[in-house]
Order: sequence, then C-alpha cells, then structure tokens
Amino acid sequence: MLLTITNEPRDYAWGSTSLLAGLEGRGPSESPEAEVWFGDHPSDPADVEGSGTLDAVTGGTLPYLLKLLAAAEPLSIQVHPTREQARAGFAKEAGMDAADPTRNYRDDNHKPELIVALSDRFEALAGLRPVADTLRLLAALPEAPGVRELQERLAAGAEADALRATLGWLLSGAAQAAVDDVIAGLRNADAGDLPDALRAVRGIAEHNPGDPGVAVALLMNFVVLRPGEAIFLRAGLLHAYVSGLGVEIMAASDNVLRGGLTPKHIDVDELLAVVDTEPGAVPVQRGGGDETVYEIPVPDFALRRIELAGPRSVEVEGPAMVLATAGDVAVTGAAGVRTPVRVGAAVFASADERVLTLSGFGEAFVAEPGRA
Repeated sequence: MLLTITNEPRDYAWGSTSLLAGLEGRGPSESPEAEVWFGDHPSDPADVEGSGTLDAVTGGTLPYLLKLLAAAEPLSIQVHPTREQARAGFAKEAGMDAADPTRNYRDDNHKPELIVALSDRFEALAGLRPVADTLRLLAALPEAPGVRELQERLAAGAEADALRATLGWLLSGAAQAAVDDVIAGLRNADAGDLPDALRAVRGIAEHNPGDPGVAVALLMNFVVLRPGEAIFLRAGLLHAYVSGLGVEIMAASDNVLRGGLTPKHIDVDELLAVVDTEPGAVPVQRGGGDETVYEIPVPDFALRRIELAGPRSVEVEGPAMVLATAGDVAVTGAAGVRTPVRVGAAVFASADERVLTLSGFGEAFVAEPGRA
C-alpha cells in the first residue's frame, strides 16, 4: 500500500519564510515555517491524502520521524538522552502534567538524529571542541575579566571535567557578568580577523543578546555542510542547528534537554547528567554518486539519498517513506500504480512493500527502519 502524506509547516520562531517555500516553488510565507513532520508522532502526525492521519494507519508504531527543517535563526542548544536515561527520566516525571513547561521527558525513548543539508550551506554546532582549540579562539577576543575567567575555568583540570564544570557555571546564572564580557568581546572584535567559528557565534549573539548559550556555543564545534553532506548526532552530544535547509531523521521521540539560546526551561542538573563532555570532532558524511547511504549506528532508522535520472528499483524493509526534494519524482509499488510525489511531500509505503520503483528525474530520500 502506498499513501501520499503531507503536513503543515510548524511555525517555530526560528523558522524561515523562504527556505521551504523556495524548495516547493512558491512565494515566501507570511510567518516562519520551521519543520514539516512526516511520521506518526502524536504531537503532529502526517496527513494522509484523502482522509485522516498517518497514526490511524500505523497505530503510532513508526520507530522514526522524518522531517524537513528550515532554520533562519539558531535553534536552542540541546542534547538528547540515551534510551536508559529516557526511561528513568520519564518514570521520574510520571506525575507531571504533559504540558508542564518544566518537564524534560515527554516519552521513554532516545532521540539520536541525522541531518542532511539541502541548501548550499547548512551551519550547525555539534559536540564540544578540544579545550586547546577553544582557548586559541578566545585569545582572539579583546581582554576582559569575563573572557579571562572563562579561559581559566576551561584550563582547570582534565578536559571533560573542566568542560562539564564550565557548562554548569555558564548556565547557573552566576556567570552573567562573564557572559556579557564574552558577548561584548565578540561584538567589538575586528570581524575581518575573526575565524569562521567566532564570526558564527557573533551572529548567534545578535539573535540572542545576553543569553548564556552564546558562551556555550563558543565551546562547540562549528560545522558547515554542503548539499548531500550529513552529521549523525548521537545521544549525549550537545548540538544546535544555526541556519539552512535540511532533511532530518530521528528516533520517534520528543525528549530535549536544553543548554541555552532559548527562553524555555533549562534544567541544568539534568542537562549535566545527560551530556557527554568528552571533546572531539563530529565526522561529516560526504554525499556522492547517484546514491548515498548514510552511516547510522542505531536500529531505529536508515536513510538514503537518491539522484534520479530514470527508473530505479529500491529494496526496502518497511514501513518506508520516499520524500521528494527536487525534480519530478514518482513511486510505484507492488500494485503497479504510479504515484507522483510533489517536492516537499512524501509517499508512505506499508511494511508489505518490499521493492519500490522510483521514476522521473530529481532527488529523493528513502527512509525506513534501520537494519542494525
């Protein structure tokens, strides 16, 4: 069974008025369009063309959630729990109202995710940078007591321990004077002499004046993805998307611990219990050829990017989805019916579909449960 699925964009404040509209070939929207969800998550199940929503078809059992994501401004810095941490946290908060803004755990699942760039440039913060590299960046800022204190705290002891302690200090409320000095240093530094990472954080500060997350962002790896390139964000990895259009896939969960760049609730103690502060680069997965299979070390989901130049058979282990992101794409299943997929929409294939024929010309992403 093949079903065409769509959804209305979610209007989060960081969304873009032009990125999704440009993808779909329409004029700019009047309000931000941030994410389009293709899944059966109870917060926003996809609409099935004709009638109903996808959760009525699947029973809410899809292990993954596929999205289009369009960021004009930085998202909050965040981290997601392991499955064990999610189960414990969800049980601990069982008595809290589901709509309570201080609630950390909305379900008992983990939320690893992969983002693939569609726009010419997709910017992200991913993982914590080695301390020595951050100290070199901070040395480019004008001298100030807060900058100096941040440098001293980062240099105090083993890297992972110093980073954990520094994160706690920055988000505690006790470091606001230092945060203000760092932001002033970013604003007053000579932009022409700043490395890309510092220029990016200066832009983040312009959107988030006075936010301690600006200083947290200074501790993180700055990553630029080109079309087809991706990063996998495992549980415990601090991250934030900064700008651009991409395809995102994740485990079906809504568990988020925030670490700045947001007016929403930040539970510092829980964040520090979940975050992995071991520093290191996050590998960028390169796209290439007419098919890219992304490396995803979890069994919840798998994703392929396919460049079409005519008919192509794709074996799937459903339930699967085909999301069209460029050109003129159609999908044919076991019944032999050709189903066109407009750009920005998807076709859902039930688990009994084993081979899908993609036809037309353009770009499509195939999502399915993982095979790990």
